[in-house]
Amino acid sequence: MAKADHHITRVVETATDPGAAARSRLAASWRRSLDHHGLDPGQRDGVQRITDTELAQRREKAEAMRRIATPKLDTLYQLVGSSGCGVLLTDAEGVVLDLRAADGDQSVFDAWGLTPGSDWSEASEGTNGIGTCIAETRRVIIHRDEHFHARNTGMSCIDAPIFGPEGELIGALDVSSARADQTEAFNRLIAAQVAQTARQIEVDSFRAAFPMARIIVADNDDSEAAMLLAVDRDDIVLGATRGARKAFGLGASGPIRSVPASDLFGRDDGPSGFEKAERAAVIRALSRAGGNVSQAARALGVGRATLYRRMKRLGIGENTG
Repeated sequence: MAKADHHITRVVETATDPGAAARSRLAASWRRSLDHHGLDPGQRDGVQRITDTELAQRREKAEAMRRIATPKLDTLYQLVGSSGCGVLLTDAEGVVLDLRAADGDQSVFDAWGLTPGSDWSEASEGTNGIGTCIAETRRVIIHRDEHFHARNTGMSCIDAPIFGPEGELIGALDVSSARADQTEAFNRLIAAQVAQTARQIEVDSFRAAFPMARIIVADNDDSEAAMLLAVDRDDIVLGATRGARKAFGLGASGPIRSVPASDLFGRDDGPSGFEKAERAAVIRALSRAGGNVSQAARALGVGRATLYRRMKRLGIGENTG
């Protein structure tokens, strides 16, 4: 009890410190939990759950994401499940849709409220991996006493947001553990795999949303941001991932304004990876066509004149291939 009291005092003192929120993201989340959401760090009631009917409706709404995510959740669980971790997928509001956990650990996850239908939004549970990841749309690790509620301080939660085809937040991927011996160093190792898996779900969701489009992938040093464009046969951008939207000022989410892909590739402030990707695609098409521009243009889904313009801009000669 003394440990819980100490945690409650620490959270309240930090959250009410006027300068703490400016210095620390964790303190800012504690403050939101206390002031904005009106939560009590000493509150003992368990995690709120939605009804089975509501859960079924949320799962149906998120069916496209769940279908793509399912094999990736299984793969991630195979990597971390033996260490007592569970893998959870939530919707954009922090409600758990799916859980992967060992049979022997199910009762532990049930006791912690880490089960399908549980509401782990920041508004409900205060600072926690799922809720804070969603609130701040970024990767987070909330380790034990970094949680807002004292009753959650036995857990470690590692999360990454999942973005949809229009740049919108569609869910969060979580790995949680209540093992007392789980270290922060181990959490960081898991975090890299969680981020990679979330990115794979985003990329596959994007490709599935534009099945008839040509997908251009950019070189990107940021492993968190998927940089993809969907382009039609007329070279018009149909869609872009969240990372690409940010890089080219296409709006954080929603429909994209009509713009030729070549206009984006030629901008000085755009990442060079897009031009590299386009050049590689053109060279591959020309090589496969034995240097026949007309045949390469058909393979790329563009007109012969359009391909000539691209070749000139990219410095590619007709003898390529």
